[in-house]
Formats: sequence, C-alpha cells, structure tokens
Amino acid sequence: MPPLLTSPASSPLRLASRLGALHGPGALLHHHHHRAAAASVHFLAPRRKTRPAPAMSWLGKLGLSGLGGSPRASEASAALAQGPDEDQPAPGNEFAQLGAGCFWGVELAFQRVPGVTRTEVGYSQGNLHEPTYEDVCTGATNHNEVVRVQYDPAACKFDDLLDVFWARHDPTTPNRQGNDVGTQYRSGIYYYTPEQEKAARESLEKQQKLLNRKIVTEILPAKRFYRAEEYHQQYLEKGGRFGFRQSAAKGCNDPIRCYG
Repeated sequence: MPPLLTSPASSPLRLASRLGALHGPGALLHHHHHRAAAASVHFLAPRRKTRPAPAMSWLGKLGLSGLGGSPRASEASAALAQGPDEDQPAPGNEFAQLGAGCFWGVELAFQRVPGVTRTEVGYSQGNLHEPTYEDVCTGATNHNEVVRVQYDPAACKFDDLLDVFWARHDPTTPNRQGNDVGTQYRSGIYYYTPEQEKAARESLEKQQKLLNRKIVTEILPAKRFYRAEEYHQQYLEKGGRFGFRQSAAKGCNDPIRCYG
C-alpha cells in the first residue's frame, strides 16, 4: 500500500529528491528496512488534524539559501549539532559512542555485554540540530547512526566494547554495511576521553594487521547525541519487524537477526 501523502509539495520523498539533486546522486541511498519501519509509523496513518504546520521547512532547518532558510540559521544549527555531548552518565559509569551500520543489531550486541548498564540509539556527528530519522535518511545532514553505550568500567573495559565493535561489522567498507548504503552507516568510534581515543587508535592498528583491506573507521571526539525515535530503541529485543523477540541477556551469544 502506498503511503498517504497530503500533497506532492509536502511529500518527504519529494523533499528528499530535491535535496538529492543538491547534494549529489548518493545522498538518497538508504536501506529498505528502516524505510519500511519509518513508513509504517509515520506515513501510513492519516495526518492528524491537530498537528501544527512546521515553523520551518526541512530545507530551512539546513539554511539553504533561497529554499526556505538562511546561512545564519544553518550555521547556528550546525554549531549546536557539532557541540559536545553534555549528557552525564550514571554515577560511576562512562559513555561510549560507536557507529557500525544499522543501529538495531549493533545495540543488541552491546546490550548483551556484561557491565553495560544502558544503551540508546541515536544520531550524531551531523550538521543539523534535532534531526529526525527522515532527515538523516536523506544523507544531507551527515549524521551517523550510533549507539551510546553506558558502562561500568569496573565490570567492562572500553577495550571490551571495542572487541564487540570490530566483530559486529566490516570496518573496510566506506558508508556501507552489506546492503545498507549511506553516510549514516559509516564506521566510527567517538571518544569522550583521551584514554578512549588512545585505546581506539591502538585497537585500530591491531585490527589493521589482521585485515588485507584498509580500515576506514573514523575516530573522532563524541559530539551531541540525539536520541532516535522511541520505536528504534531496543528494537530487536522488543520483537523487530516480525514480532520475534531476541534476547538481550548478558552473555547471550544467539545469532542476531538484523531486522528482527
């Protein structure tokens, strides 16, 4: 069933197409399973009559001159998005941010690690303040799908998280994991402390010696974390697309079905 769209001008697909023309042919590449999930939640239901019209268009949020915004608005949005993550972990815990493709399966892998006390999926490293999933899917905001892991360093070392990170994805494919293609699927380690940065770089060097292709993982300071929509959180543990729950028990080594 096609999505119910109120008008061609306001269609997210039309808007994304216009952005794609501005940002290159690769801007609209993103995978079908997120698209299906987003469509089922956002587009198949009739538009609520009480929903207010957005104060600023998507293009305006980016500040594209002549298309609904201003360069100043774009600079302000990017400055907020590129700021540090100011959230605080629970006492005695630390944060780590990692991007390794579709965040559904990556989150479940980290949920299972002993010593991990909380996981959240979201968007980071982009240039748009308060992005939505649809914004990120255009490829124009440069956000990455990341998992923010909260862990107890007395029970789980940062190196333990890095071991899971490397095992979970192919770090040699730029902006791609399997059939999932787009900048939001790039490999990245985003550090909060100099110690995390040092461990990340040393770990990458060790991994590179095991592979015959160049690792393209980016290692950068952690930036503002935007929590993804609630339906993305613990998606596979809650049943995923098909309603089959997958265990998040500590130490579980059941194969992870990426889409549920």
